[in-house]
Amino acid sequence: MPRLLKNKYVGVILIVGALFFTYRHFAANSANNAQGHFGQAMPVSVAQVIERDVQKWNEFSGRLVAREHVEIRPRIAGTIDAIHYKSGALINKGDLLFTIDPRPFEAEYSKAQGAFSSAQAQLTLTTSEFERAQRLIKDKVISQSEYDTRKNALNVNQALFKSAKAALETAKINLDYTQIRSPIQGIISRPEITVGNLVEPGTRILTTVVSHSPIYADFEIDEQAFLEYTKANKLNHQAINHIPVKMGLANESGTPHIGFIESFDNQLNSASGTIRVRAVFKNENGTLLPGLFARINLGEAAKANVLLITDRAVGTDQNKKFVLVVGDDNKVNYREVKLGPVVQGLRVVQSGLQKGEKIVVNGLQRARPGSEVIPEIVPMDTTASTTRPLKENA
Repeated sequence: MPRLLKNKYVGVILIVGALFFTYRHFAANSANNAQGHFGQAMPVSVAQVIERDVQKWNEFSGRLVAREHVEIRPRIAGTIDAIHYKSGALINKGDLLFTIDPRPFEAEYSKAQGAFSSAQAQLTLTTSEFERAQRLIKDKVISQSEYDTRKNALNVNQALFKSAKAALETAKINLDYTQIRSPIQGIISRPEITVGNLVEPGTRILTTVVSHSPIYADFEIDEQAFLEYTKANKLNHQAINHIPVKMGLANESGTPHIGFIESFDNQLNSASGTIRVRAVFKNENGTLLPGLFARINLGEAAKANVLLITDRAVGTDQNKKFVLVVGDDNKVNYREVKLGPVVQGLRVVQSGLQKGEKIVVNGLQRARPGSEVIPEIVPMDTTASTTRPLKENA
């Protein structure tokens, strides 16, 4: 082999060897660096589980219901002469809503007045004659038959007077019915008829009026919740008034409306296993309308001792809720928990934790079960202001 070619092969071998040792050195350093990075304990914020005496709230769904609901119908036959209100207006009891053409009823009333006056005058005359006959019969000035005639005339005229009086009262009532007035205070709906239409007694709804304040919220609670309230409150009237209730509408994030329980129903629905409950709320400005969806928070009468954590500490594993507990050795442990409602900005823990245990409240993504962390203690209450809602209802 020529000397030049031999030197060429030796050079290639030396270059390949140098590249190989360089790669091994770089790979080893990278592995060591990676091992040091992932093996290092990460700092996380942890807080101790709080125990407090709080008033627990249970959430239910319901609908707003008017305390009074009246369908306005005509009580006489006639033609609608005028409509006196605007749709959606707040009206008072006795306000004029519709007028039915009063002329036929005015004529009937005038006729009844004439008949009544005539019957009254005739009764006065026959009464006077009968009283005179009573005196004369004692002196035997008139015969018994004449006395009986005057007595019968009095009885007939008394009956005619009563009939005329009843006819006058009926004519007056019918005349009054030409003015259709609101029987309650509330918010009125649009008219379901226009001027000029003929109406018959009770055959058609002209409009509706619903009371506006106070307003009811009707909802249903399950049998277990009802039994708990029964045990705590014994369902006497005084205890019912001490059960607090809050309500929020569909577009409201909280429950700003404060009310009280008006009644529990008198029987349980065996088909659904629920019982109807009615709460009362003030509605002075009329913004709460019947039929609106309502979120009802029903408070328990007595306070309960519960464990509280922030929602920021809660993770979701499929259909399970969990927290990461940091032990005395700073090791992270996975802990499944059962959660309750939110109270005072913190989440109630029904099971899975104990008072004083430390859980990760910030940095869940940096902590893994079995890993070691550097805990930084923070108060649980300070994390409540940034509490995020859970993806699922606990």
